[in-house]
Amino acid sequence: MNSQDMVKLNYKVNPEDIAKAGDASSNTKKVLKKLGIPSDITRRVAVATYEAEMNIIIHSAGGEIIVNIWTTKVEIIARDYGPGIPDINRAMQKGYSTASDHVREMGFGAGMGLPNMKRCSDEFVINSKAGQGTEVTMTLYIND
Repeated sequence: MNSQDMVKLNYKVNPEDIAKAGDASSNTKKVLKKLGIPSDITRRVAVATYEAEMNIIIHSAGGEIIVNIWTTKVEIIARDYGPGIPDINRAMQKGYSTASDHVREMGFGAGMGLPNMKRCSDEFVINSKAGQGTEVTMTLYIND
């Protein structure tokens, strides 16, 4: 891959599909390894993608994850068709969750998704509108 090339991955994420949770992050990790992306970046991308995937599965009516890979950076865009986030600052607090009791009983919904996504990213932007869904863009820079 030369500096002008970009690899684009696109994953549809279905609501409440816990059985497929991790598919997008696992596949992305495999592609990054094949492209020779450093392991620390690969791990951070996999964690951020997994957290985004889980948020879409748990909190929305479905969505998509797009991963754009260049030689200098990886960009993850997670877009959902959900209720939106009424208070982004509160949602960014570790431990804050609106997950249902059912989701929590399965071991998910601990309120670490958005904080983990931000922690793994070099740049983190979240946009959300009530009734229209949420879009999170995470950028991780690859330093040679």
